[in-house]
Amino acid sequence: MHTNRRNFLKLSATAAVATAFGGLGLGCTAASQGQMQDRIAALSPKWSKQTTTVCCYCAVGCGLVVNTSLKTMKAINVEGDPDHPVNEGALCAKGSSIWQLNDNDRRPDSVLYRAPYSKEFKKVSLAWALEKIAHNVKKTRDEGFTYKNAKGQVVNRVDNIASLGSAALDNEECWAYQTMLRSLGLVYIEHQARI
Repeated sequence: MHTNRRNFLKLSATAAVATAFGGLGLGCTAASQGQMQDRIAALSPKWSKQTTTVCCYCAVGCGLVVNTSLKTMKAINVEGDPDHPVNEGALCAKGSSIWQLNDNDRRPDSVLYRAPYSKEFKKVSLAWALEKIAHNVKKTRDEGFTYKNAKGQVVNRVDNIASLGSAALDNEECWAYQTMLRSLGLVYIEHQARI
């Protein structure tokens, strides 16, 4: 077969378009189209609630829109937030599958606590665990609080607690978090995205 450059480019463009768009809509049966229509109907504001959030996987901080069913209170759809300045609606493979964090039968459903020197974990309530964490933070802070340095200057700082912030927090959440840490007197405050 003899071809010239023009016909080769036409054939290449046709093949590229056919490859890119050829599979759209093919292989959809009436049943799968019906299921798709049901899913689209479930996303309507009448049956679901939309909430914006930030992806928790990496330090990029892509915006997400999560649809939660008002009937089951479970996430039914997660997609990129087109109004978010970071990702403008696009998501990577991990961000696209973020719904699996919630819809996962292996996800722990209770708080597990292992006492010091114990070999066993026991289930405890969330209220008890939060109270225990608050007590331990207060105890550790009080043990390591420095009122004055060696020169007699008032410093009011804590040298025995450090914090490493999460990259999944946006700027406003990071500001609120570091403000809380500084109010405790922490000096060693770092962020995951800087490391």
